[in-house]
Amino acid sequence: MDFILPAPPQASVAVAGEAARFPVRRIFCVGRNYAAHAREMGKDPDREPPFFFTKPADAVVDTGATIPYPPETENLHHEIELVVAIGAEGRAVPKEKARDLIWGYGVGIDLTRRDLQTRAKEMGRPWDWGKAFDNSAPCAPLVRRAEAGAIDDARIWLAVDGERRQDASVEELIWDIPEIVSIVSHTMVLRPGDLIYTGTPAGVGAVTPGQRMTGGVGDLPEIDITIGPRG
Repeated sequence: MDFILPAPPQASVAVAGEAARFPVRRIFCVGRNYAAHAREMGKDPDREPPFFFTKPADAVVDTGATIPYPPETENLHHEIELVVAIGAEGRAVPKEKARDLIWGYGVGIDLTRRDLQTRAKEMGRPWDWGKAFDNSAPCAPLVRRAEAGAIDDARIWLAVDGERRQDASVEELIWDIPEIVSIVSHTMVLRPGDLIYTGTPAGVGAVTPGQRMTGGVGDLPEIDITIGPRG
């Protein structure tokens, strides 16, 4: 196929122990999927069904990277997340069959320009500029589902410069992993290469240039990202 411009490179995520990488098609993110985080954001988790936002596929960044502090914000927040990688196509998949679509799992960070997000909320506008910016979806190497071990009750945590800020259990998800996969598949067809960032626990907060974020979920490969000077 011919294009009038050079085609952009395929966005991808590393796979633990393998040279081949996982191609990223789309990134779906679940909002306020831990009750304590919903409360710290001033919301009642018992009254809201799950909702979603997206990030561009090329927002992914490998662990070990130093990423520039993004423009147009003075309040960049970290949100540690369990990432679900989709490896099979599925439409309107029941919860009981949702795991059949899952290729593997990883550890990600949903970086958020909180001040831009807050202003958008106050004005009744979309969140895109607060969430879907360059380098906003760091992701550690993925692990195949059969090799990932216990995930549903794994610890999920994030530290900034070695100080633990977020620490919870995946068991605390309001909408668990199969439910989330099923819900997304009822809205649009899930296809191989899709990633789902499943939500963050309480303890989100600001990071500044020079700070280092580390985080993990159970026995999955940890993520390690440093914030560089303003880009």
